[in-house]
Amino acid sequence: MNHMYTIRTCLSIFIVIIALAACKNNNQGNPITGDEIKSHIAVLADDSLQGRKPFTAGETKAIRYISSEFKKMELAPGNNGSYFQEVPMVEVTSMPAAGLSISGGKTNITLNYLTDFVASTRQELPGVQLNNSPLVFAGYGVVAPEYHWNDYAGLDVKGKTVIVLVNDPGFKSGDSKLFKGDTMTYYGRWTYKYEEAARQGAAGVIIVHQTEPASYPWSVVSNSFTGAKLYLQQSDKHLSRCKLEGWITEDAAKKIFAAAGITGDFRAIARKRDFKAIPLNMGATITINNKLKYSTSHNVIAMLKGSKRPDECILYTAHWDHLGVGKPDAKGDSIYNGAVDNASGVAAILSEARRFAELKERPERSIIFLAVTAEEQGLLGSEYYATHPVFPLHNTVADLNMDALGDYGETNDFSVTGKGQNELEDYVADFAKQDGKKVTGDKNPGAGGYYRSDHFNFAKVGVPALDINNGAESTAHGEAWGKARQKDYGDNHYHQPSDNYSANMDADGMAEVANLLFKVGDKLANESTFPGWKKGSEFKAIREKSMGK
Repeated sequence: MNHMYTIRTCLSIFIVIIALAACKNNNQGNPITGDEIKSHIAVLADDSLQGRKPFTAGETKAIRYISSEFKKMELAPGNNGSYFQEVPMVEVTSMPAAGLSISGGKTNITLNYLTDFVASTRQELPGVQLNNSPLVFAGYGVVAPEYHWNDYAGLDVKGKTVIVLVNDPGFKSGDSKLFKGDTMTYYGRWTYKYEEAARQGAAGVIIVHQTEPASYPWSVVSNSFTGAKLYLQQSDKHLSRCKLEGWITEDAAKKIFAAAGITGDFRAIARKRDFKAIPLNMGATITINNKLKYSTSHNVIAMLKGSKRPDECILYTAHWDHLGVGKPDAKGDSIYNGAVDNASGVAAILSEARRFAELKERPERSIIFLAVTAEEQGLLGSEYYATHPVFPLHNTVADLNMDALGDYGETNDFSVTGKGQNELEDYVADFAKQDGKKVTGDKNPGAGGYYRSDHFNFAKVGVPALDINNGAESTAHGEAWGKARQKDYGDNHYHQPSDNYSANMDADGMAEVANLLFKVGDKLANESTFPGWKKGSEFKAIREKSMGK
């Protein structure tokens, strides 16, 4: 045997292997950095964009910036030659003419706007009125056949106003088999409660706010559920919805229930399996005046066309909008810049788009980058896309969503919202493991995070959808520190003017998430299989039907 020949051959093979590996690495482009993420946040969260509210000059500036960045990368317009998808909406500015009057009980009660209640309507009328509308305590306001639960059983609520509790019966019940225990189901979401009350024919629906089951303080309600609200235009002018959609504080609810003779823990009362709705023998009176404005907002869409299966696509989503200009804080700042929520997600999408654009070899499937409008108004931009898709849903392999990425640096873990829903999280776990990191589920499953961002609208139509964020275990400072930073954001900056860009913000954790999702998307784009929903997911049957299974 010629040993020198053998050595040369082995060396040659080794060199080829190294070269191939280098080619593969080169095909991954330059990793995303925290500084790159921050450069985009600095633009999107600047005061000049006035909080990026749809229908404003801030929208124009935001979508121009996003589309111009896509154009610089030479990514194709994603909507038949345009970077924009028009989203027709109506802006309804509701203002109660006075307080909310409750009469007929042991004492008459007048609730004050903002401090005790918020109220609006989506009915496209100059104004709406409730005149002594009979009040009914309808528990959690849930009709869930699969859980054998119906708070409206035997109840006629036509012309009446229902008071319902936020979250669902399982939350803090101590019974993991009651709904999903402390993990919120869709029945716990305020959007569902409004929809169900309308289906039942109620004239009004009022949700009782409590901080723990809602997962946010009253200040979030008073900021987010007041002023001009946007809705997708509907042919019936939203007249099928309740005249009144509102919230009251826990203290206000206690006053109303006490006047009706109900005392004690009303959550415990409502979660009993034999609970029956309770007429309160009181009436609600309120007048709400409206200003209406019809206009069109925009989703921003760009694409990198696939090399082999261009009709199949991977979708990256993040919402570009925030709350605009609103109530000033203690420092007099009234611009809700939304640096974390969600300039961070859009910055991640732009950075991922750049990395895909730099690939020497195009992925086999198309990559779609979708920055959607009006998430803060009720996930409207993603709802519109999901019901008016540019790319067929049965060919949409997955949606990878980013919303409010943490600005507290690198972590040893990633958090998957609604962990256990679909196989996309297995891709995340594989790549995280390669980097010596772990994947956790919701730190606060009672908050119903899986139903609170744009991925949910894709899940509802069957597309496997993933929402991922930084974990809490700070690489530099540990988990307790990370949890404290998360809590500080939720308590003091979420939906507040203080959610500002700072040159000192640590975006390295944002970059970690963006790089991870780039790897997930790149792998999905070069496979021929479709990830699915896991057993027990409420979205599994929808996907299988759309795929002809």
